Amino acid sequence: MQILLIHSDYIEYETKRSTPVAEKIEEELKKGRMEEALTVFVAVEKNDEDNIDYVAKQTAEEIKKVTEQVKTNRVMLYPYAHLSSSLASPKAAIEALKKLEELLKEAAFEVKRAPFGWYKSFTIKCKGHPLSELSRTIRLGEEKCVTVVKEKEEVVSEALKSEAKATSYWHILTPEGELLKPDGFDFTGHDNLRKFVNYEIHKSRAVDKIPPHVELMRRLELADYEPGSDPGNMRFYPKGRLMKSLIENYVLGEVAKMGAMEVETPIMYDMNHPTLKKYLDRFPARQYSIEADKKMLFLRFAACFGQFLMNHDMTISYRNLPLRMVELTRYSFRKEQSGELVGLRRLRAFTMPDMHTLCKDMDGAVRQFNEQYNMCIDVLSKVGIDLNDYEVAIRFTRDFYEENKDFIVGLVKTVNKPVLVELWDQRFFYFVLKFEFNYVDAMDKASALSTVQIDVENAERYDIKYIDSDGKEKRPFILHCSPSGAIERCIYALLEKAHMNSEKGIVPMFPVWLSPTQVRVIPVTDKHMEYAEKVAGELNCRVDIDDREETVGKKIRDAGKEWIPYVAVVGDEEVSGGSITVTVRSESQPNKPANVKMTAAELNERISKESSGFPFKGLPLAVRLSARPKFV
Repeated sequence: MQILLIHSDYIEYETKRSTPVAEKIEEELKKGRMEEALTVFVAVEKNDEDNIDYVAKQTAEEIKKVTEQVKTNRVMLYPYAHLSSSLASPKAAIEALKKLEELLKEAAFEVKRAPFGWYKSFTIKCKGHPLSELSRTIRLGEEKCVTVVKEKEEVVSEALKSEAKATSYWHILTPEGELLKPDGFDFTGHDNLRKFVNYEIHKSRAVDKIPPHVELMRRLELADYEPGSDPGNMRFYPKGRLMKSLIENYVLGEVAKMGAMEVETPIMYDMNHPTLKKYLDRFPARQYSIEADKKMLFLRFAACFGQFLMNHDMTISYRNLPLRMVELTRYSFRKEQSGELVGLRRLRAFTMPDMHTLCKDMDGAVRQFNEQYNMCIDVLSKVGIDLNDYEVAIRFTRDFYEENKDFIVGLVKTVNKPVLVELWDQRFFYFVLKFEFNYVDAMDKASALSTVQIDVENAERYDIKYIDSDGKEKRPFILHCSPSGAIERCIYALLEKAHMNSEKGIVPMFPVWLSPTQVRVIPVTDKHMEYAEKVAGELNCRVDIDDREETVGKKIRDAGKEWIPYVAVVGDEEVSGGSITVTVRSESQPNKPANVKMTAAELNERISKESSGFPFKGLPLAVRLSARPKFV
């Protein structure tokens, strides 16, 4: 017997017409609906006819196990021949379905069964958590009645199942080293932490309204949904692509300073490769899978696969450690639940700077963890996301905590504010220690940005070795690090932060080095155009000219809507004095612009200081606004 189990908000069906093998039913069974149910699609197979009672009993037991996991007492049985190519006779199938219904009712389940042999329409809403889509194969053994239960691993990884079942002990760890339960902690002055704790413990991931950054990403012509693609795959307009590129280059530059070697690896891998298959089940993410040349392939969700396979083939000495490799994965793919996809916050295809560090021993791994933790703080700060903008989560096994208490408390002292701790009695994943910096947005949803993890499994899984000073082969410890998290999520955080600042009366803006246009020159009339072009030519930054047939007031308002950091108006006074009048956005207040008279050279110097040490790219659009298309 083949069964597909869907934990559903509701399942609803309606019969359309009967087939020659349809069972006779009462009028009230021609329609059916069940809410908060485990929907079980069933295909009775030819082999089941040898012992229908036994197969039905074993199937009922499997259904009971899943109902206990998803905590429901309602079951909808739905005949579904498409699950098998070796079907039982209609008579045997109806007998098996009725027997299964009877067994479940005897076990005190509320059961409904859709009729066999009818063409039916149905609507189902899957809940979308890690255990909401499962499958089972129940089969008789050849010599005796032995049940073989198989779970299709591609539906949900073992790590996701572990995540759903893992018992987490939640605490707040203070800079003073106090480990307190959340209900015993005073959240006064830590409102964002309170929101984050509530989000993490209750795991309320679904989004029921449009967050502010979605309207902003469209209005600023940065990004938008792509209706021609799978949900969670975005289109980026020139301004958004520029911002992505600048952040990408900045992060790569920072890890290069640490000695990370940039590599490039494939985006798809063999799902049945023995090593990769095991790792798939240890990573809490859903995969896209495709079939090609009679192989099942999956699209990568991180750069681990390619880098670890590369490490396996390398000759590594202890003198090479710590050894760092980085790849900017454009793209990584994770088939996130559709109800959680929204704007730039959670995507199915995203850009991730992914660095891995091989360390000689655990002491070396801990030192690297601390160094990379501090680097992540610095990277986010330079991107425009400060320590006060996010909350810290540190996750570890109890054993690791007992052995490294002072180190973990030191991490909390570094950020100088209480953090959320998730503690496990046993290790469910490949890491023993992990941190994330989590941005809490205007809808009180949290999203992880930077992260570092200490991996204690994959060196053995991928047979990664180094030659120690004694000439013997040894296994390194591996650190996973994304200094910024997904690049798209950084832009999401900047937009959400700007919105919340606006709500507080703070003028929203991007850091100057990230602003698509850094200076806009506005000529008062056509006769000032030549001087506007001269000024633009003297500025060593991304500068454009608003030459549209609009009033000066309208042009200034439009520049404000684009969050342009410097707006230079040139008229008779500026032409005669060889100067520019600049509205400085960072010094302005709502309805109270800060206007400063300066020269082009002085503005150059100011922008140079604000952009020093950051990557630079030219203007992504035409210099004259009249020559630009509208993207939104």
